[in-house]
Amino acid sequence: MKEKNSIQLFERRQVRTHWDEEQEKWYFSIVDVVGVLTEQATHQGARNYWKVLKNRLVKEGNETVTNCNRLKLRAEDGKMRFTDVADVEQLFRLIQSIPSPKAEPFKLWLSQVASERLDEMQDPELSIDRALEQYLKLGYSENWINQRLKSIEIRKELTDEWKKRGLKEGKQFAILTDIITKAWSGKTTKDYKILKGLKKESLRDNMTNTELILNMLAEASTKDISQVENPETFEESANIAEQGGKIAGDARKALEEKTGKKVVTSLTAKKALKVKKLESK
Repeated sequence: MKEKNSIQLFERRQVRTHWDEEQEKWYFSIVDVVGVLTEQATHQGARNYWKVLKNRLVKEGNETVTNCNRLKLRAEDGKMRFTDVADVEQLFRLIQSIPSPKAEPFKLWLSQVASERLDEMQDPELSIDRALEQYLKLGYSENWINQRLKSIEIRKELTDEWKKRGLKEGKQFAILTDIITKAWSGKTTKDYKILKGLKKESLRDNMTNTELILNMLAEASTKDISQVENPETFEESANIAEQGGKIAGDARKALEEKTGKKVVTSLTAKKALKVKKLESK
């Protein structure tokens, strides 16, 4: 269930992470960790703190800084950008250079995150339970969470199908996803996020129940058609993505005609839940 690049939560603060399957270890965004430990109000504040600290550690010949890696993680503007990352062992050493009352609880959190991932590799069902727990902490309803977890499963089935057809993760997956999204919602992924006022946040994490269901229908349809037609080129897969998205798009239009309400709106999942609670009072 875990994605290679994902968001972990420490006391409701986001920390970007990357799971390296070959090395079987987590890498954490150093800027995010610095932001948590120094309680910076902005991402730029955390970057400035890390820049000063990094220069000092380099002058001191600190091996942790010398050996830290750079990986592409999703930035505030939603784009994948290189940022300094460190594994758990490196972060333990780095934390010693940052005076913070959060140091010890953060070390415990790091150890827990690393341990949980290894446990999940032995028992995949644990990742489902932890994803459920995390979404509940973020304030989502159980009904929405069930839809979201199902959407992750369907997405995985689709990307496995694409990999089977020799398609490449990254740009090709993104193009195909955009085709599906535009075909069912009438908007590109970028325009969809703008409508909901999102920057680096996940679009799927901000879809309403109905939006999630239609998105699942689009991706499941694309996967099913691909399995039947056996595309051999990217262009053929793109055509299938259009077909799969259109199936859900037709369902959206039929629903909108019947209810007189737009399905794709600026409403996010959490806002929809608040509206529903107010209406029930």
